[in-house]
Amino acid sequence: MRTDRGLLRGVSHGAYATFLGVPYAAPPTGPLRWRAPVPAAAWGGVRDATTPAPRCVQMPAPGAGAVVGSEDCLYLNVTTPSPRPDRGKRPVLVWMHGGAFLGGAGGDHDTERLAVRGDAVVVTINYRLGIFGYFGHPDLGSAPPFGLADQQAALRWVRANADRFGGDPGNVTLFGESAGAIGICAHLTSPTAAGLFRRAVLQSGSCLMSFPRGALGPGTPAYEPFSSRDEVQTAGKETARQLGCTAGGGDGVLACLRAQSTERLATAGLMASFNRPAFGNDLLPEEPRRALGAGRFHRVPVLLGTNHDEMRTFVGLSLAAFPIRTEDDYRARLVDAFGSGAPAVEARYPAARHATPALAWASVLTDRSLACTTLSAARTLAAHAPGLPLYGYEFDDPNAPVLAGLPANPDFPYGAAHGFEIPFLFPSFPTEKPMDAAQRELSDRMVDYWTNFARTGDPNAHGAPTWPRLRTTRAPARSVLSLAPGPGGIRPVDAGSAHHCAFWDRQAR
Repeated sequence: MRTDRGLLRGVSHGAYATFLGVPYAAPPTGPLRWRAPVPAAAWGGVRDATTPAPRCVQMPAPGAGAVVGSEDCLYLNVTTPSPRPDRGKRPVLVWMHGGAFLGGAGGDHDTERLAVRGDAVVVTINYRLGIFGYFGHPDLGSAPPFGLADQQAALRWVRANADRFGGDPGNVTLFGESAGAIGICAHLTSPTAAGLFRRAVLQSGSCLMSFPRGALGPGTPAYEPFSSRDEVQTAGKETARQLGCTAGGGDGVLACLRAQSTERLATAGLMASFNRPAFGNDLLPEEPRRALGAGRFHRVPVLLGTNHDEMRTFVGLSLAAFPIRTEDDYRARLVDAFGSGAPAVEARYPAARHATPALAWASVLTDRSLACTTLSAARTLAAHAPGLPLYGYEFDDPNAPVLAGLPANPDFPYGAAHGFEIPFLFPSFPTEKPMDAAQRELSDRMVDYWTNFARTGDPNAHGAPTWPRLRTTRAPARSVLSLAPGPGGIRPVDAGSAHHCAFWDRQAR
């Protein structure tokens, strides 16, 4: 396969071919650390593209040992169906992985089903993470969030090369989950992303997502997905001081910082200090929630949604350290999160109406932080672009396979928790058990919906349960599509009422 930089040798799998570890930008190392990505150099001969490249530097799972990955990580992977003379150019889906801007990699996702069943070209990418992707300093000026700039560089590569893989460079759909969806929110409001994509799918993340204080454990700070340039630069100055990089003026400080080893920068503290993209630069002139509210976003069809039990993933991860055994434990969490508003939240979510106090807490966080903020983002999109094709979903398989690595907690079923829809699109994504027949059928349907949307801007196809456009003004708004296995599992529902969104809208005023 010939690209604009040189020839690639991939792997044919019969019905599809893969090209792995393809460079889309130069290695951001040495003097290119903390600079916007620059195009990859051309190469002579044929480049091997049969194995994924290293993931970007990230912290391992707790207890797993040393830092993993490499700073030389700006690579992508392409899966393309085998050519058919009767088909035109295929739609292109570009996946932005999640991981809180701290972990994950494009190579973690097997794209065969989306490519073959969906007849689409699928691209997965790596992008810089943590301090390597979101560091700021006064001497860097108004540099963009480097990880988001990487994503846009990958989209420029797709625009230049998609047709060589049988894809349509004018029909690119971004899709991503969690931090990947937050990144897509940024691109929807980024002037520098104009023309780079035609449609967007946001899974479990929106421009309005946020967490209250204590959501990830008692005393943890409230979370907003983006940070101001001043906040990031202040943190960067403190980091430079801690690393002993304060002498020699601007050039000297940056030279000192760029001379630091990967291992010295990739500590848990420093990585976690820089995982919120900064606004106040050319890529993000303003906070995306404000840009969205003012109508400053790209008018493209949007499909967005959440999982029924989103926050059970995060609560489940923290229960060993911060158990919620009693109503008093639950009430203490509410006070930590909502202060004087805690009694109103408890009245709406009494522990007695849930199987355990821990499940009550997870329901509060799911509704407040993800379900209702996503519907609010949809209302904002519709208010500024009334004719915009807009589709909403709720993944609601109460027995979805649990993602591998999550702790087992007695009396705390995960249900349809954060990230649990991913194996339904990428079946090799690791889970504790395989899918049953009804879940495999739901997986097929979801692959069809996602790729139909990428092809036409409408997820519907003959023979599938109808997916109505999302209604944001008329009641009852049974227009969010519930995605669950079994007969009648795919049906329109009123997600706003189910998640008490009128209550949360009042709390936000």
